[in-house]
Amino acid sequence: MSLFLDLHALQSVPAANLNRDDLGSPKTVRYGNAPRIRVSSQSWKRVIRHGVEEELGEIAARTRRVPAKVKEALEEAGWPAELAAFAGSQVAVSAGKKGLGIEAAGHTSVLLFLPESAIAELAALCTEHRGALEHAVGKTKPGQILPPAQVEEVLKRRTASISLLGRMLAELPGANVDGAAQVAHAFTTHASEPQRDYFTAVDDWSGAADTGSGHLDTAEFSAGVFYRFATVNITDLVTNLDGDTKAAHTVLASFADQFLMSLPQAKKNSTAPHTIPDLAYIAVRTQRPLSLAGAFEAPVGADGAGGFAGPSRSALAEYAAALNRLTGERNRPFHGHASITTQPLEGLGTRHDSFPGLIDAALQAAPLEQEREQ
Repeated sequence: MSLFLDLHALQSVPAANLNRDDLGSPKTVRYGNAPRIRVSSQSWKRVIRHGVEEELGEIAARTRRVPAKVKEALEEAGWPAELAAFAGSQVAVSAGKKGLGIEAAGHTSVLLFLPESAIAELAALCTEHRGALEHAVGKTKPGQILPPAQVEEVLKRRTASISLLGRMLAELPGANVDGAAQVAHAFTTHASEPQRDYFTAVDDWSGAADTGSGHLDTAEFSAGVFYRFATVNITDLVTNLDGDTKAAHTVLASFADQFLMSLPQAKKNSTAPHTIPDLAYIAVRTQRPLSLAGAFEAPVGADGAGGFAGPSRSALAEYAAALNRLTGERNRPFHGHASITTQPLEGLGTRHDSFPGLIDAALQAAPLEQEREQ
């Protein structure tokens, strides 16, 4: 039986455009026959990933530029440009039995996800086999010059974020990683649509008689209270980390903290929408994860003061209480919440004073040692 860490948040975001579509408008979704503002899972997942990597000191990169980065590293070490470029291309050509495709620009045909430190390791491997590379450079069909098994080993290395979010690389057997974390698209708990902003910019050096603006345009933004959800399969995470439950605890704590404290950075200079959640709810489950998105299938209405945050917290608590009744309170070793309000919210478990306190309590209740035994 798997073990899950479910993370829920309600977050009020003022005028912003956290995640744009192909026309620059805030992304939307229709749910409960009402238009909502949406932030894609990819957008929030990226900023969470970067936060986890920075906190744990394990930077990874999604890129097609591995050959180019190896070339740059070798040139910095004094290699001639032609030889460095050939060595960089050999990293792709020599990967595994069949190699990876490489395009005219020197990029791999597939997107790789690997530790940042892999570039130095690959450059060192090229240096170790410099003589063979010098002998083969310029040949029409040089074949695989670098040892395929060693190149493959480097490209298949994992970091915490790779173990969390997974990696798809069918070209190298054994390189695929089934991600332990799932992140849902965030959406407003109430009906909301993009709004248009007409703006101008003044030319500071315009003449006294020149009263027009130097630039004018329109942009779109949105505002609202977002429901956010993510879950981590703790069993899978422990497996991805080779049974290291101590590392799993550290990674889970970092992911939970970054989930609550991160914010996509699109248009941050012109909107500065730096809020944190009004409410966080965490549950440890032993059967399957449970999203509470259904609490907002019927869009919440504003309270007497005209706000949506309070009604959203009430709707979430009421829906969670209903699910608790339906499931008989089973398969849930822990649940609790931390909120901007001081009043406990029935249905959301024990109230905690802070997000760190809530996260610590949840992880203490998660039987990680049992996951290693499985």
